[in-house]
Amino acid sequence: MSTDRKVVDNLWIEKTTEGLKVGLTNAAQEDLGKISFVTLPKVGQKLSAGDSFVELEAEKSVSEFSSPISGMVAAVNEAADKNPELLDNEDETQAWLAVFTEVEE
Repeated sequence: MSTDRKVVDNLWIEKTTEGLKVGLTNAAQEDLGKISFVTLPKVGQKLSAGDSFVELEAEKSVSEFSSPISGMVAAVNEAADKNPELLDNEDETQAWLAVFTEVEE
């Protein structure tokens, strides 16, 4: 795991050139089971830490994750929106959900 990465409530946060990227940890993937549907935030949406961020439907449960940070959604993983199984990747860097900019500390 990168030294620029931290984990909050089963979501990882990593500083990238695009902004702060947020994704699912392997632990979250295991807890959920095979992911079949994802509802991602909209690009341009401003979220505060604790706001509803993403909803995932999987074989073991339907889970809603709260935003771990405050900022604007600059990008979402459109490939995972079309094919949610991509979020089951053992390489958790591939299980990213969104990129935030204008992050408030």
